[in-house]
Formats: sequence, C-alpha cells, structure tokens
Amino acid sequence: MCPPSLRSCHTARIGGYVIEGHVPVQAIAKVLAERPRGVEGIAVPGMPPGAPGMDEDDSPYPVLTFGQGKIEPLEPVAAPPAKGMD
Repeated sequence: MCPPSLRSCHTARIGGYVIEGHVPVQAIAKVLAERPRGVEGIAVPGMPPGAPGMDEDDSPYPVLTFGQGKIEPLEPVAAPPAKGMD
C-alpha cells in the first residue's frame, strides 16, 4: 500500500510493485531490473509539471521509493522533450 503522503491520481501494480502517480517508464524499468531490497513501490506524488501526461516542462521532479516504513528518492527525472503529432 502506498503511504498517504505519496498518493496521487493513479495506482497500478506491475511486477509485484505498487506504482503511484505519473511515474515515468524509465523509473519503472529501473526498479523492475534492479529489484531493490525492501522496496514495495515507487511514486511521483501529486501531479508535477513535466511528469508523463502533465504540462510539457523539463524541470526535474521526484520519483520516490517506499517500503518497510521508509521513503527514499529513486532519482530526479527530467521529462523527455515532447514529440510532435504527425
């Protein structure tokens, strides 16, 4: 279960992890590949600009891991440049 302070608008389970909010695919792939000990899930709290599906902005935003009573940063993520609609 996601800690209340990290809750956002979307919740999923992927590969046994809770994914909360607008988490970028590269962060999900990192957790699935590394399988860090004690991590139950990852979250992007709130709805920060630059997160997938939000305003186009290249400002970094937090991606946090949680589990066993701890909340720790995974990495700051900058949104990739927007691609044009063809």
